[in-house]
Amino acid sequence: MSESLEWIAMGTGIVAAIMVSADLGRRITGFAFIVFAVSSTCWVMIGLSDDEAPLMYQNIVLTVINFIGIYRWLILKKETG
Repeated sequence: MSESLEWIAMGTGIVAAIMVSADLGRRITGFAFIVFAVSSTCWVMIGLSDDEAPLMYQNIVLTVINFIGIYRWLILKKETG
């Protein structure tokens, strides 16, 4: 199970980074943060199962940051003017 999660975490992290770096607009960037959240959540589970506290704690923080990104890019209305 852990190896499968590692591949999912790696793949979603790469895809999300490509989505953000492509700068394809607000909506795509917001969805990239959802994909990043999947990646960081997988890494948290891997850290827990492999008893890797630094990996787990780093990705708990990254998951929070990803939820802030989701809020900022998908939920918060962009101010005009």
